[in-house]
Amino acid sequence: MHIARSNLVLAIILILTACFPLTLAAQEDGDDPDVEPDWELYTADLYSRGDQTFLISLGTTFPTVFVNKGEVIDPKFNPRVGGTGSLIYSYYLHSRFFLGGELSGMFINTRRKNNLFIIPLGVRVGTQFIVWRFEFPINLSLGMAWHTYLDFAHYGFYMKFGAGAYFRATSSWSFGISADWSWYPEWTSVKNHNVNGNFVNTMISARYHF
Repeated sequence: MHIARSNLVLAIILILTACFPLTLAAQEDGDDPDVEPDWELYTADLYSRGDQTFLISLGTTFPTVFVNKGEVIDPKFNPRVGGTGSLIYSYYLHSRFFLGGELSGMFINTRRKNNLFIIPLGVRVGTQFIVWRFEFPINLSLGMAWHTYLDFAHYGFYMKFGAGAYFRATSSWSFGISADWSWYPEWTSVKNHNVNGNFVNTMISARYHF
């Protein structure tokens, strides 16, 4: 009888010893709170080398100044306001510096109801400044653009300088506005036909961060 009781006690001790670590682990797992991003601690350090963004923009383009042979073209030349849109990819080399590419397009309906189309494709570099959840990128784009108007077609250089203001709504999305000045020179073999066109674009934008 004494041996049987000793064996029973020993068996109970072994069972309790085996179950104790499992019980402790379950308590530790259950005590962990749900972790959510603390946006009050949002800083520029959220960007690091390898971060990427994809930007979608839609807006309005305003023809401004057109120059031919060093002189401003007759101000009576006044095309209507047109539309523009762009797709832009950026890769962050540093928390404040990025490099990428852009594909955009713009159209303008002229006073005689003809359409001018310009499709730029280029590289893009820039920097940005951050204040709380607001992000202010500044960028420069260089590349080539296709121009078509009636039966005239041109392929040439373009340059664009722009800036934006975005609110970082979530860890994946920011929304805001952007604007840029763009220069589209049309250099041809006939110097008298060379024209330097300048446009201002204003857009609403959404950025996806990944």
